[in-house]
Amino acid sequence: MWQPASERLQVTYLGKVSTTGGQFSSGCTEQPVIELWKKHTLAREDVFPSNALLEIRPFQVRLHHQDLKGEATVHMDTFQVARIAYCTADHNVSPNIFAWVYREINDDLSFQMDCHAVECESKLEAKKLAHAMMVAFKKTFQSMRSDGRIHKDSSSEEVSQGFESDDG
Repeated sequence: MWQPASERLQVTYLGKVSTTGGQFSSGCTEQPVIELWKKHTLAREDVFPSNALLEIRPFQVRLHHQDLKGEATVHMDTFQVARIAYCTADHNVSPNIFAWVYREINDDLSFQMDCHAVECESKLEAKKLAHAMMVAFKKTFQSMRSDGRIHKDSSSEEVSQGFESDDG
């Protein structure tokens, strides 16, 4: 049976906030998501429509921003799957939120960890995104291993265990 190469869903992008720490596990996105949710709920007047299309595929996650009419704009954020440290669809503030922690590399080659979050139409859609991210990571990791970019030793095991997806 044919399966799509990517997951694409209409979402409302809540934004990003820097996060600290090197260990990412269950609950690590809770505080950043609460902060983003508060900013979002204060900013919206009535009902804030979906303002982005999130596309998860092997190697890349694309966030296509849309205008107020729901039409695509030229602005798109691209995230490399290999630089995503953690993702989850399990948040107390709203079960419809999907979040991921991304390692952003600065101009001076230092890096920072940012938590990005989107609100989905339902809890099921948020879980679908978490599952799609897990699949994309596995495909990316397998390809990097077969290309020789990741060697099968203790560090590759640490990489595979370092990515977790709470999708239920």
